[in-house]
Amino acid sequence: MKRANQKKVWHQTVLNLRENEIAKVSVGSLCRLFGVSRQAFHARKQRAQRSVSHAMLVLDLVTALRRDVPGLGTRKLHLLLAEPLAKSGIKLGRDKLHKILYNHAMVIRQGRQVPQTTDSNHRLQRYPNLLIDRVINAPKQVWVSDITYLYIGLGFGYLSLITDAYSKLIVGYCLHPFLTAEGSLKALDMALSTNLEREDELIHHSDRGSQYCSFDYVRKLKGANILISMTQQGDPYENAIAERVNGILKTDFRLNRVFVTFEEAEKAVEKSIYNYNHLRPHMSCGYMTPVMAHKSEQPLKKHWKPKVYKRSKVVRDQGQFG
Repeated sequence: MKRANQKKVWHQTVLNLRENEIAKVSVGSLCRLFGVSRQAFHARKQRAQRSVSHAMLVLDLVTALRRDVPGLGTRKLHLLLAEPLAKSGIKLGRDKLHKILYNHAMVIRQGRQVPQTTDSNHRLQRYPNLLIDRVINAPKQVWVSDITYLYIGLGFGYLSLITDAYSKLIVGYCLHPFLTAEGSLKALDMALSTNLEREDELIHHSDRGSQYCSFDYVRKLKGANILISMTQQGDPYENAIAERVNGILKTDFRLNRVFVTFEEAEKAVEKSIYNYNHLRPHMSCGYMTPVMAHKSEQPLKKHWKPKVYKRSKVVRDQGQFG
């Protein structure tokens, strides 16, 4: 038997004998049976009590954080809990945090995959992929766009999103009851209204869906001097950042649940996107939130090389979008 398990056995045995009053024997006598001192027993008891107290504090903090970001996983929680736990003098590793969450049924389980909403079966003009061999190294260089859907009553709502590829900031969005270009146009209007100043050329990247190829959408992009880029093979990895943002909103912010009314879904989307932009740290942004990363004047600290889109092979490294 390993030494760690031996410690648990003798301590628990002494506790059980005392609590069940099997014999009127002192703690000291019981401890001597296991070759340990009474002081060691009380020290162990105090550590166990502190461990329970610390776990309760951790669970309270996790509950508070998940009120705003319901799907926060262990890695992000470990990062966000570091400061408040340090103030309480508590050291907690990621494995220990996971164990606490697991023991209290608070580990996040991944949801089901979402179906595709792209309709590329049309005769509208398509545009080439301008991101091939391009390095994205600052905000306001590339916007990525996509549409995902939410369950509303017995039907659906369609959420159009525009995200800055570098900072992961959602700059425009619109929840619309129909899968038409109108929702995408409203999201684009929002993005344009909040990004009036830019130094470099801006690329708008999307799939080849009819919404993004529509006359009105293309005209608005060209009118704002924005270059148009589209995926070529229908491979979701050609628009991986946009796909990843969809997944984060659905899993971390529980937008994959069923909403009763369209108005309820709209309020949930607004709150979720605000919290996504302001509260959720990203690995690809040096553990900054998108708002912080978008305003930062320093290069973002990454654990990998900058993303380069290759013509012959799309790099499938999802770790950079965490």
